[in-house]
Amino acid sequence: MLFSSVTFLYYFLPVVLIVYFLVPMPHGSTALRNAVLLAASIVFYMWGEPVFVLVMLGQTACGWVFGLLIEKWRDQPRKAKAALVCAIVVSLAALGFFKYADFFIENVSLLIGVPLAALKIALPIGISFYTFQILSYDIDLYRGNANVQRNFLSFATYVTIFPPLIAGPIVRYVQIENELGRRRTTLSDFADGIRRFVIGLGKKVLIANVLGELVAIYKASDESSVLFVWLYVVAYALHIYFDFSGYSDMAIGIGRMFGFRFPENFNYPYIAASVTDFWRRWHISLSSWFRDYVYIPLGGNRVTPARHIFNILLVWFLTGFWHGAGWNFILWGLFYAAILLLEKYAIGGILARLPILSHLFVILCFLVSWVFFDAATLAEATGRLGLMFGAGADVKVGPESLYYLRSYLVPLIAAGIGATPLPARLAGAVFGTAKGASVRTVAEPVFLAVILITVTAFLVDGSFNPFIYFRF
Repeated sequence: MLFSSVTFLYYFLPVVLIVYFLVPMPHGSTALRNAVLLAASIVFYMWGEPVFVLVMLGQTACGWVFGLLIEKWRDQPRKAKAALVCAIVVSLAALGFFKYADFFIENVSLLIGVPLAALKIALPIGISFYTFQILSYDIDLYRGNANVQRNFLSFATYVTIFPPLIAGPIVRYVQIENELGRRRTTLSDFADGIRRFVIGLGKKVLIANVLGELVAIYKASDESSVLFVWLYVVAYALHIYFDFSGYSDMAIGIGRMFGFRFPENFNYPYIAASVTDFWRRWHISLSSWFRDYVYIPLGGNRVTPARHIFNILLVWFLTGFWHGAGWNFILWGLFYAAILLLEKYAIGGILARLPILSHLFVILCFLVSWVFFDAATLAEATGRLGLMFGAGADVKVGPESLYYLRSYLVPLIAAGIGATPLPARLAGAVFGTAKGASVRTVAEPVFLAVILITVTAFLVDGSFNPFIYFRF
């Protein structure tokens, strides 16, 4: 079920909210409301994945049981470590089977020269996200950074809660541990949640979807021009940002309505001063997960230069592979590893002294990276990269590219501005005064209502409406 669908907006979410707030909290306990959220989350997931809900619940049960064993054997380090290893193996085995089995079969087949039949297994939606949530719980429990959750219903609510279930942010147990047991939603929280959700919905439907149409037009076109490929690359960069950050905003907003405070996932990544800074701002919950559970345990940067280079390469290999079972994703991750090492050991100091050049460098890096990310094959990626710099192009500017430049110039400019803090700063300047605050009281609900009405019109019209990160 898509957040940006009439079914979710006008049926599922209102019904869940009504039932949730009608359920009492005896003595402040959230047990009954957790049951409502768990049931709603299962229905939400079964809407698109009726069979694979069993995989999700099975992994949830395993993560919970291994957590109990880790706690039981707290004073027996070997047994506790064995339980943790089993938890990691079981979780990663499920992820590996569903997500990577055909990738390995295909590559082994090519390596040995014998055709092997692919399993053609469908990928359970959200498996990469909820697997990492389960792993973070068991690892934190083993490290002593989390308290064991003995109530399966509460643990299952944590893993399956529907706002971040499909595309993040990746929520760690320790981030909402207290809220699982006791939480309350104030009127201010609920209003903030609605505001965040509607803004995210607008980002998704009114910006990401519109630019996604331009991306689709480019892919369906036969024109081979430099202008058209640059239009595509810029449109895709803005499309994926507003698509993914819009989903995160909606997830955070819905969570706030239910009394949860999920972590932020984006912080204007396209204004980053370096590629290192970019990854502190983009998909924050994933990059911090790899930092805390892979990079730092490997030794981080407190090792020899050779080992540090290995650590960076391994982490970014895994980051790319996490995104998809394809060589383009692996190269995408290794591309960032190479750039980060280049910044660390060669050009970082120079770029720090030349902020404009540094920012242009970051822009070029993420534009090139998105070509790999979006390509179906390596040949397609290298072909598009060549076109960007004139190799293989029939013309520099073609009639189609000119037409679509004129047609999409306003959405591209609006998206470019919207990807910066400028709109938020302008709103703060206008509404930051006492007089402005009184104007905001009236203007903001009207603005949000206009967004919601416009979005509804787009959705009823059946506009382009996929979510990119549902693939992962």
